[in-house]
Amino acid sequence: MQLPALSAVTELFKPITWFPPMWAFACGVVASGVSMDGRWLLAVVGVALAGPLVCATSQAVNDWYDRHVDAINEPQRPIPSGRIPGQWGLYLAILWTGVSLAVATLLGPWGFGAAALGLLLAWAYSAPPVRLKENGWWGNAACGISYEGIAWITGAAVMAGGAMPGGESLVLAALYSAGTHGIMTLNDFKAVAGDRQMGVRSLPVQLGVDRAARVACWFMAVPQVVVIALLLAWGQPWHAAGVTGLLLAQGVMMRRFLADPTPRALWYSGFGVPLFVSGMMVSAFALRSMAGAGA
Repeated sequence: MQLPALSAVTELFKPITWFPPMWAFACGVVASGVSMDGRWLLAVVGVALAGPLVCATSQAVNDWYDRHVDAINEPQRPIPSGRIPGQWGLYLAILWTGVSLAVATLLGPWGFGAAALGLLLAWAYSAPPVRLKENGWWGNAACGISYEGIAWITGAAVMAGGAMPGGESLVLAALYSAGTHGIMTLNDFKAVAGDRQMGVRSLPVQLGVDRAARVACWFMAVPQVVVIALLLAWGQPWHAAGVTGLLLAQGVMMRRFLADPTPRALWYSGFGVPLFVSGMMVSAFALRSMAGAGA
C-alpha cells in the first residue's frame, strides 16, 4: 500500500487555517480573567486542540469530500494531484477525529464537549448527506460558530474550571462568530467556476460576486460596531477606541476590495482579517479588565 508523504499530509491539514480557532481559544482564555498560574498546560493543550487537531481534521474532511471540486479549482491539492493516494484522505480524517477526541478528554467535560461539537460541525460542513457547505449561508455560519464562538467559549470555560462564561463573554463570542461568516465568504471567490459547475451554492454563486462581497463586508463590520457600543456601555472606552481604530482601517481596505472582489479577496484576507481578529483580542482584554476591576 502506497503511503502519503509527510509533506502532503501537512499540506492536507493546512496549518495556515489553524490560526483563527487557536486565536479565538486564546481570546477566551484572556476574557476569562482567570490567572494563568497552574493553568498553562490547560491553555497549551486547548490551543493545540483548537488548531492542529480539530481544525486540521476539518481541513482533511473538507478536502476529501471536495476532491472533485478541487480537481477543477485546485488540481495541485494533495488528493486530486495523487500525492495522497487512494482512500488515505478519508483515513486521515477519521484518524485525526479520534486523536482529537482523545486529547479533548484532558480538558474535562467542557473541552471534550466543545471538541465533539466542533468535529460534528466539521463533518456536517463537508460530508453528505448534510454537507452544509453546499449553501453558503449555512456553511459559513457553521464555520464561524466552530472556529470562533466554540473556541472562545471553551477557552473561557476551561480556564474557569468548567464554569459557564459570563454573559458578556458569550455575547462577544457570538458577535465575532457572526463576523466570521463574512470572513469565510472571502474564501469562496477563488472557487466560483468549480462551485457553480459542481452545484456548491456559495454566496458568490448565489448572489453574484459584487453583491456577495458587499454582504461579506456587512457581516464583518456590523458585529464590530455592536462590540464597540457594548464596550462603551460596559465602561471600557479605551478598548472601544482600539476596536474603532481597527474597524476604520478595515473600512479603508474594504473599499479597495469591493472595487474588484475576486482578485482582491485573498489580499483582504491577508491584510484586513488580521485587524478583525486583533479587535477580538482587544475585546477580550476589556473583559479581563472588567474582571480585575470587580475583584
